[in-house]
Amino acid sequence: MKEIRITDIEGFRFGNAEYTESATGCTVILADPGAVTGIDIRGGAPASRESGLLNPLADNSSVNAVLLSGGSAFGLSAADGVVRYLEERNIGFPTDVGVVPIVCASCLFDLALVDSKVRPDSALGYQACLNAEQGIFSEGSYGAGCGATVGKVLGADHMMKAGLGTYALQVGDLKVGAIVAVNAVGDIHDPEGKKIAGVRDPQTGRFIDASEALVETMQAVNLFRTNTTIGAIITNAGLNKTALTKVAGMAHDGFARAIRPVHTMFDGDTVYAMSNGKVPADINTVGIMAANAMAAAIARAARPQGPTYGVAAAE
Repeated sequence: MKEIRITDIEGFRFGNAEYTESATGCTVILADPGAVTGIDIRGGAPASRESGLLNPLADNSSVNAVLLSGGSAFGLSAADGVVRYLEERNIGFPTDVGVVPIVCASCLFDLALVDSKVRPDSALGYQACLNAEQGIFSEGSYGAGCGATVGKVLGADHMMKAGLGTYALQVGDLKVGAIVAVNAVGDIHDPEGKKIAGVRDPQTGRFIDASEALVETMQAVNLFRTNTTIGAIITNAGLNKTALTKVAGMAHDGFARAIRPVHTMFDGDTVYAMSNGKVPADINTVGIMAANAMAAAIARAARPQGPTYGVAAAE
């Protein structure tokens, strides 16, 4: 497997937009002309839109865009801007009265970092699409990762800044990438198992084990349902919706390698899997590549570039 850029996967465009002063933003994935998409939600507190369409039993063959956003449930309104952008360009499911753009969205909770009254809205979602046209897309504290933080088991004084990360792999003609906004309650580990971000003692700068802290204090039961890691697998593999749903599930193995604890009732952990390609591929191969790419993307998100809003961050 060789490393490539996620933007090397044909048929997809990526764009970020932010309200930088308020530490919130969104990231759009535009699929040209559309992408077969599956989803796997493992966290206990998701905020999502149109996820029911991705059930393998639902009569939906593709989506036009997936939006990852800050703003918690308020941020779902940013998808309206993506819908408007697509409708203006006559992109969507054809009906007798015009196209209906199919846009799925998932949001993370970043309301407590700077300004809870400013959230991604329709205008920001539309701007993210315009930015995707121009290739305005960066990892770090941008887009959906603008206000992302990790290690919140013991409260905001112990958390660290995270952001948006990507990683992609290629074997022959097969390409598999991951994009993820990391806003986890737990600690983040790199692919070698080294802890790189998470619960931090503000006095010494040393790490505190998030899993042990959660078990010992149980404070999070009362304090948090405000964490979510949201992401997508992007591939050119010729897989149907059922197979992509399985790939999304296998990508959660990457979550489990990188985030500890993960899939708690305080997180809304969600993975999409999107393909508009026709490259023949074994589902197991795609799933293994997806898990590897996701674990690496999470580690990259834990070393954010850009503003940190006064929150400690890994180098």
